[in-house]
Amino acid sequence: MSATLHARSRPVPSAETPPASGVVGLLAGSGRFPILFAEAAKRQGLSVACVGIKGEAPEVLADLCDSFDVVPVTTPTRIIGAFKRRGARELVMAGKVHKTAMYTPFLFWHAISDPRAVRIWFYGALRKNKKDDTILLTVIDEFAKDGLSFRSALDFCPELLVNHGVLSRRRPSRSELDDIRFGWELAKEMGRLDVGQSVAVKDCAAIAVEAIEGTDRCIERAGQLCRSGGWTLVKVAKPQQDMRFDVPTIGISTIENLHKAGARVLAIEAGKTIVIDQPEVVALVDRLGIALIALNGAEVEAPAA
Repeated sequence: MSATLHARSRPVPSAETPPASGVVGLLAGSGRFPILFAEAAKRQGLSVACVGIKGEAPEVLADLCDSFDVVPVTTPTRIIGAFKRRGARELVMAGKVHKTAMYTPFLFWHAISDPRAVRIWFYGALRKNKKDDTILLTVIDEFAKDGLSFRSALDFCPELLVNHGVLSRRRPSRSELDDIRFGWELAKEMGRLDVGQSVAVKDCAAIAVEAIEGTDRCIERAGQLCRSGGWTLVKVAKPQQDMRFDVPTIGISTIENLHKAGARVLAIEAGKTIVIDQPEVVALVDRLGIALIALNGAEVEAPAA
């Protein structure tokens, strides 16, 4: 794996075939991604029917979308009904829904009032496990029963996917490249197991592995465990990544948290990672002296030079 990569020019965005109805449904979680999706869809002349997850979706979506319904995550019948009322048959997921909500006290009593929630949560595939892919594919199958299909949000805003290359002025050192290679293998295996997307590494030792807590809490824990700093975060897509949901995402807050926790390198997967507000992210890593590099699997997994 060479340290002489150069960032490539960004591709011209090209949305896939738009919904036949001219209406796209947005199932929105937290963060900037649903906002950027809504803006991109509106630029393409589409009507955006947004159903925001209560306690997660940004309120600004009410101003950006043609309709905005706020619904608890435990009521899929209401979510499906809202999309059907708004004429949306093709949907996208964008934004984070924190999985820790599964362990909210009395969740069962919130969900039991919705027969679909009972079917999704307590029957079918979810009897086996509650992995991210299992949950989300079960939800997609349930929506399909009402004629609602999910597409990748990136069909409409492919420019959010990061290109291959070194994005920062500072390049990873030889030892940091070794940590990237080591962390990449671990992160891919964690992804294959559908545990998490990120691994913190220093001196070819794993410091922290992301699970249900999410990337930001993983970063915080790595900083607590590695007081000397100078560690590397590797964040990658799953080997079986479904681009309709749970695509690896970083943004300004990721970089701020890395700096606070003493990290010096962030390695992400080219073409499979969303970088929110990329110009601002690149400016920030340069100001903070963090190396940001987007790699592909072939070069990382090749024998070291």
